[in-house]
Amino acid sequence: MPAFASFRDFYPFYLAEHSNRNCRRLHVLGSALVLATLAFAGLRGEARWLWLVPVFGYGFAWIGHFVFEKNRPATFRHPLYSLAGDWMMMLDVLRGRVRL
Repeated sequence: MPAFASFRDFYPFYLAEHSNRNCRRLHVLGSALVLATLAFAGLRGEARWLWLVPVFGYGFAWIGHFVFEKNRPATFRHPLYSLAGDWMMMLDVLRGRVRL
């Protein structure tokens, strides 16, 4: 996996690693569930639900990579850029720049 000088350089690579539509769908679903879990736990004042955040965030994404993309998640080599890439891709989906 190449080294990247900036997130701007990394993001095209990130999108290429998410060329499978089902993988992108699982990423967006996992990210939406992360947001819903954070809102639920925050509104109820119950931190006990926060263990679901990494399960939803990583679980759905890794299933997408291992089952549909057949590649290794970039999280293993570029964890911060990958986290930013997840949220940027979700925003790009909402903006209509990336198709689901």
